[in-house]
Amino acid sequence: MNEQFWWFLSRASGIVAWGLLCAAIVWGILLSTRLMRQVDRPAWLLDLHKWLAALSIAGVVIHLAALVADSYVEFGWRELAVPMASTWQPGPVAWGVIATYFLIMIQVTSLLLRRLPRRFWHLIHLTSYAMFTMTSIHAFTAGTDASNDLFLIFGAMIITLVIALTVVRVLYAMRSAKPERSPRSPRTSAADSDR
Repeated sequence: MNEQFWWFLSRASGIVAWGLLCAAIVWGILLSTRLMRQVDRPAWLLDLHKWLAALSIAGVVIHLAALVADSYVEFGWRELAVPMASTWQPGPVAWGVIATYFLIMIQVTSLLLRRLPRRFWHLIHLTSYAMFTMTSIHAFTAGTDASNDLFLIFGAMIITLVIALTVVRVLYAMRSAKPERSPRSPRTSAADSDR
């Protein structure tokens, strides 16, 4: 076996997990905004959203296990569980550690959705945007692929996609929050409207 196998696996699984997180967020936005209402089926979108989130967790687990198995940089479970515990690039690794905690929190509350107040679940779920941001910072600062052109193109594409759809999501939420006013006839007086 190639002595760098675990290092390659950790890099590849981290990039795949990042892409899967992007896909899960994209499908979540499509589900919440109904942008594809002409062709979508909400149950199908929800199942795909859940499946992509589960796959992203599997990718993160493989990423972490490969880092522990690799002997080039000594990563133990402590370095992967405690922010700033790593001696190798402690700041960039800490972004990944914190993002992992956010991912766990989002997944656990999603599994407990029926037992939690909907508003509480929604607030926790909104932290997925922060989690994606932290993951992106981790990918560009801790990863050794930051100088690879394909990696940079991939990163720019998924970040642009998430930002664009986030703007759409915010605009959709603002539009939904505005109360609709019924048009009033110009001849209706204030006294008539009180009847």
